[in-house]
Amino acid sequence: MSTPPVLLRTAVDAAVAAERHRVADLVADLTDEQWTTPSLCAAWTVRDVVAHLTVTTRLTVPRLLWAAVRARGSFDRMEVDLAAQRATAYSPAALVAQLRGSAASTRRFPGSTPMDPLMDLVVHGQDIARPLGRRHVSPPDVVAACLAYVATNRFMGGPRRLAGVQLVSTDTGWTHGDGAELRGPDIDLLLVAAGRRAGLDALEGPGAEVLAARLG
Repeated sequence: MSTPPVLLRTAVDAAVAAERHRVADLVADLTDEQWTTPSLCAAWTVRDVVAHLTVTTRLTVPRLLWAAVRARGSFDRMEVDLAAQRATAYSPAALVAQLRGSAASTRRFPGSTPMDPLMDLVVHGQDIARPLGRRHVSPPDVVAACLAYVATNRFMGGPRRLAGVQLVSTDTGWTHGDGAELRGPDIDLLLVAAGRRAGLDALEGPGAEVLAARLG
């Protein structure tokens, strides 16, 4: 296991702003039909994902508490509800404008870390781009840091999802874990660590079979 890639706090904040603009650029010219395309994120369309990415910079504490009560304490249910509300309330153009307008915001969910919105943007950028057949590239150092973060973050399920598997990055040489080897580009390892089966298409090694069975 090698030293995990990390970003300085100032670099994280700058990367979040850049990723918001990058995702806005990705979706700015989509047709109405493309906005309704199912994303890699279960049950969410492209529009739902973009709506989700605008939530944290506009959510007040009272609104968050009310949403948590309505979701009966389920964080996943709360995120789905909040994204659906914004997807219904705002047009695609308005959502793009909101994403750009809040690009430099450092506001985030209570209890989260600066890496959480960055990881969210990088992964959801792929959730949008891949079903649309579009290429979406984030900076290599950003992707590497997000991969290391998700792979070791229990709240995000990385350690559970990757149990018995050794990740081997063909981009940086970084390794993590023990067991069946799973090697490939950082962005695809990140998708798998975040629970996206689509990432397996570019990965090799006996760990691919383990994760294929695990991700269903």
